[in-house]
Amino acid sequence: MIDRRSVLTAAASSLALSALGLPLRALAAVSGLKLGKPQPFSFDGLVKEMQQRATTAYVPDKSLPQGVLDRIGYDEHGKLKFSLDHALFRDGPGQYPVTFFALGKYFRTPVHMFVLSAAGEGANASEILYNPAYFSMPANSPARELPKGAGFSGFRLQESRLGNVQNLDWHSNDWTAFLGASYFRGIGELGQYGLSARGIAVDVSTPGRREEFPDFTRFYFEPPAEPPADNANQMVVYAVLDGPSLTGAYRFVLQRDNGVVMEVEARVFPRRDIDQLGIAPMSSMFWFSETIKPTAIDWRPEVHDSDGLALWTGAGEYIWRPLNDPESPSVSTFADLTPRGFGLLQRDRIFDHYLDGVRYDRRPSLWVEPLDDWGEGAVQLVELPSNDETEDNIVAMWVPKQPVKAGSSLRYRYRLQWCATEPHQTALARCVATRIGRGGEPGKARPKGVHKFMVEFLGGPLAALPFGVKPKPILWSSSGTFSYVFTEAVPDGVAGHWRAQFDFTGAGPNIVDMRLYLKNGEETLSETWLYQFHIV
Repeated sequence: MIDRRSVLTAAASSLALSALGLPLRALAAVSGLKLGKPQPFSFDGLVKEMQQRATTAYVPDKSLPQGVLDRIGYDEHGKLKFSLDHALFRDGPGQYPVTFFALGKYFRTPVHMFVLSAAGEGANASEILYNPAYFSMPANSPARELPKGAGFSGFRLQESRLGNVQNLDWHSNDWTAFLGASYFRGIGELGQYGLSARGIAVDVSTPGRREEFPDFTRFYFEPPAEPPADNANQMVVYAVLDGPSLTGAYRFVLQRDNGVVMEVEARVFPRRDIDQLGIAPMSSMFWFSETIKPTAIDWRPEVHDSDGLALWTGAGEYIWRPLNDPESPSVSTFADLTPRGFGLLQRDRIFDHYLDGVRYDRRPSLWVEPLDDWGEGAVQLVELPSNDETEDNIVAMWVPKQPVKAGSSLRYRYRLQWCATEPHQTALARCVATRIGRGGEPGKARPKGVHKFMVEFLGGPLAALPFGVKPKPILWSSSGTFSYVFTEAVPDGVAGHWRAQFDFTGAGPNIVDMRLYLKNGEETLSETWLYQFHIV
C-alpha cells in the first residue's frame, strides 16, 4: 500500500478515556473525528433497506465536483496521507486502528464511514464526517477543494497497536484494505499484499455486455473487543453494495492471525436478470511463468501474483490448473455440486524464480471455503491477454447454475483465507511446476508440432514409494496424441519429488485441454493436473 506517516505518542489522558469505557463519541473526539447524528442500526435493518432499494432504479452518486476529482490523479492521490492522529480506535477499544483513503480520479464514488455505539443489536450508527484536516496534503492539492462531508474512498485496518505475532509497527503496517468498487485485500503470512477479492462480480465475460463494477458505498465499524477476549483479534465490519444491476448488504468478520481470515455473509438483491453472477470473486495478475515465456520479453524469469487455480470439488477431487496469458480472452468452466473450496494460489515460493524486489515469491494465496451448501454451479476462470504486470487479467469465481432473476434474494456465506499455502491438508502429492519445450528425442531433429511437457509433483505418497517403483502417469487430451511418456524422480535429492514427461503432437491454431495424474496400481498418488494448451 502507499506510504504512511508516523503518529505522535498518545497522551495518557487519551488512554484513560478508553479504559473508562466512555461513549464512542468521546473516543472519536480524542482522535479529532467529527461524528454525525446517531441513527439506529442493525444488520437485519440494513438487509431490508437494500432489498427495498433493489426495487428502485440505480442512481449513481454524482454529488461531488467531478472536475476536482479528475485533477486528483495517481500522483496527486499518492500525496494524500491520512494522519494517524485521527485513526479510529487508535487508543482502543480493541487492537486495530482504522485509517481512511481519500477520494480521487480513480476512486471517485463517495464512501461513507460509520462507527457503531456497540456490538450486536440495538446499536446506533454515527457517520465519520470527512474533513480535509484528517489528511496531510500539499498546499496546492486539488483535494483541498472537496467539500466537508464529501466522504472517503476506502479504509484499511492497521496492525495491532499492542503488538502482534510478527511485531509489526501499526504506524507503518496494515493488514486489510478496502479500496475501489467492491475490491478488498488481505495480507498473507509472508508479509505481502497481492491479489484482490471482490464483494461480487457481474457479467465478467458475458457476450454483448460490459462488465459491471458495483460499489461498496457505506461501511459500519463495530467497536472491537479488548484483549484477552477470545475475539480480540477480530474486527466486524458491515457494508452496503450498490450498482446498476443489484444491491447488497454484507457482514465481514475480519481476523488477524499469521495470515488473515475473513468470514463473509453476503445478502444480494438483483435489480435485473443477471446472466453471469460471480460469488466470492477474486482478481489476480499473471503475465508469464516458467511454463511458457516468450523470448526476451522481460529480464525476470517469472512475473505473476498467482500461478494456478486450485479446486477441491464436492466429489473430493483435488485439481490444479496452471494459469495462462492467452492471445485472446478465455473462459474455463469447472462444473461442480456443493464445492468444498477453490482459490488462486502462488505455489512457487523461490525468490530466484522471480528476482524482483517487489517479492512476487511472497504474494498471498487466497482460498474460498463455502460455509453453506452452494448447490449446483461452476467455478469459472477468466484469463485475459496481458502485456505487462500493471493490470489484473485473471478472475476466478463461483457462478450458480440457477438463473439469477430480478427481485430474488440471495444469501451466501463463505470463509476467505489469505495464506501461504492451501489451508486444508491432503494426502496427495501436489503439482509444483509445469514446463513446456520442443518435443522429440535428444540428438535428433526436432519435428514441428511436437511439444514436450514436464509436470512435477511433490510430497504425499510419492515419498513412500518403494525403491524401483515408478508412478504411472494417467493422461488424457481433448485432441492430439501422446508419445515418449514416462516418469522419473527429479534428481535433486528431495524425497517424493517426481516428474511426468511426455511429448504431445497437435496442430494449431487450436486449444487443447489436458488431464494428468499419477497412480500406483489402484492407488491415486497425486492431485489432478489440468492444463489448457494454446497451440499457435
